[in-house]
Amino acid sequence: MNILVVRQHNQIGDMLCSLSLYKAIKKKYPNSHITLVAAKTNYDIPYFDINPYIDRVIVYDKSSLKAILNFFTQIRERKYDYGFVPSTIALSRTSHLVNFLSGASKRIGVNSINGVKNKSSYLLNLKSDFNWKGKHQQIRNLEIARIAGFDLFDEELKDIKFEFTQDEISIAKNHLSKLFIDNSKRIIAFHPGAGKKQNIWPTNYFFELILKLKAEFDISVLFTTGKIDKPIIDELSEKMHNSNVSFSLLENNVSIRQQSAILSLVSLYITNDTGSMHIAGFGRAKMISLFGPTDPKEWCPEYEKSYFIKSNSGKIEDISIEQVYQLAKKILKD
Repeated sequence: MNILVVRQHNQIGDMLCSLSLYKAIKKKYPNSHITLVAAKTNYDIPYFDINPYIDRVIVYDKSSLKAILNFFTQIRERKYDYGFVPSTIALSRTSHLVNFLSGASKRIGVNSINGVKNKSSYLLNLKSDFNWKGKHQQIRNLEIARIAGFDLFDEELKDIKFEFTQDEISIAKNHLSKLFIDNSKRIIAFHPGAGKKQNIWPTNYFFELILKLKAEFDISVLFTTGKIDKPIIDELSEKMHNSNVSFSLLENNVSIRQQSAILSLVSLYITNDTGSMHIAGFGRAKMISLFGPTDPKEWCPEYEKSYFIKSNSGKIEDISIEQVYQLAKKILKD
């Protein structure tokens, strides 16, 4: 059984939220071969670390005619029984064309979303209408799977997470012990960056929050960072040094699973709405996520230890330091 998934939105958070689709496929056809078509990015994405269900990744490179021809040669190497275009984030005509030209027998996707017609739906032969307002991305992806008869029980959906081995937990503990000599203090981790500017809580807010939490709990401070977060980390580091507040930085070369295991061990993780939020969520870290314009009902990891604060105005800077401090204080005292 050969299955194609054409999903060009494959940032880390997007991929993790789409695991429900792949798990549902593997549940029905455990020996199926899943090929993912992903868009070209300007940095490497560890697809197989993030998604244990896929068997092959083909990157859609449209930089030249030769690259496009090579892409379609790779696509046509297999005969696909199913071809999915999830469209849970945006409608893409290109994705539907790729799926159609793959020759997939059953082509699955959306007919309309929230009353808006998918203009490429004529390229599909299995499709449905969806009202996705306020629905989580995991559910959206699962509803796409259901069109073709793939499904998960509620418990199976909730059980999608990173399962760490004893060795992975030991390595994570060892990593933290190297970062923090004094293991008597609680560690609070912070992610002050994000891939989108509108999702970044002000750097000085993070700094003031850290000072308040340190005064109350005498914590150890850990920063996580993405590849594009250096200016923010540099600014925050300078503020910390000028105030004689020590901190440690989790390096960029730590794998996603390692990062998730490490964050599962800290007392609290406070993060913007970005990929690190999902990495921590799939490790079931105790976490506060900060949301500006995006909808936490759609993106926030859903489990008992996951909390969020949503800006009423849609501007993340309108979340006050006191709001985050009071929630963090409550969590740490429980």
